[in-house]
Amino acid sequence: MISMRMAVPASVLLAILTVPSIGQTSDDTRKEAAAKMQAPSQVSTQAANPADHKLTSEEIADLYMARKQYREASEEYKRLAEQNPKNAVYLNKLGISLHQQSVLGLALKYYQRAVKVDPQYADAQNNIGTIWYQRKRYGKAIRAYQKAIKMRDDLPVLYSNLGYAYFSDGKYEEAIGAFRAALSRDPQFFERGATRTGSILQDRSVSDRGRFYFLLAKSFAQSGNLERCVLYLRKAKEEGYASMNDVQKDAAFAAVLKDPAVIEMLAPKAVETAQP
Repeated sequence: MISMRMAVPASVLLAILTVPSIGQTSDDTRKEAAAKMQAPSQVSTQAANPADHKLTSEEIADLYMARKQYREASEEYKRLAEQNPKNAVYLNKLGISLHQQSVLGLALKYYQRAVKVDPQYADAQNNIGTIWYQRKRYGKAIRAYQKAIKMRDDLPVLYSNLGYAYFSDGKYEEAIGAFRAALSRDPQFFERGATRTGSILQDRSVSDRGRFYFLLAKSFAQSGNLERCVLYLRKAKEEGYASMNDVQKDAAFAAVLKDPAVIEMLAPKAVETAQP
């Protein structure tokens, strides 16, 4: 599964579905899902007879994914993909279900097939990048994310993923640019985390969290969000970032230098003297 070493969930499937309680069987999942689909509170006003609604194979697979029953989900998606080989969405979802089982090679194959079926399918192209990111092939990840952005330049998650790849590749200024692009599309993106649908994956693992938070603070400063800038400067300091004094040298932080919290963060530690 996708490993996260920051304060984010263990895996990010960007769709939240109702999750049945642990311990239910696959048949229970189908029955419960069907019951939910028939419940009056869930019925569209356009539905003539909601009790006649039967759960589709895709809905069943999506519910398995919500329950983190990835093996069962992959079986459902595989049947759908075999029956509809030109359906890029099914191919991508099959890839995600395999990805979450750490079957990265096969997941990559299905993402690539999805993009071949639909050359403008940014979700699958993004997920190709996430495979390379997890394999620490950051150059390939960067190129994959850039391709996804060319397909859809309005999705903040794509710029965020690109920023993480740049950061992990040691290209810090490029990372800041990508994070700023994400924030320009959604100023609350890094607080929200999950967005859009369950067809795009994120991997937010980084090895140097102190530097990462510092760069994210700079991105917020350049975007004019001084409150978030101060927040992430504090996180950087808490992680032991050694170059906090760079705040005083970098023009990007000029607007927060007089903030009391920043002054306190940058103040030298008082030296304790031994009592006689």
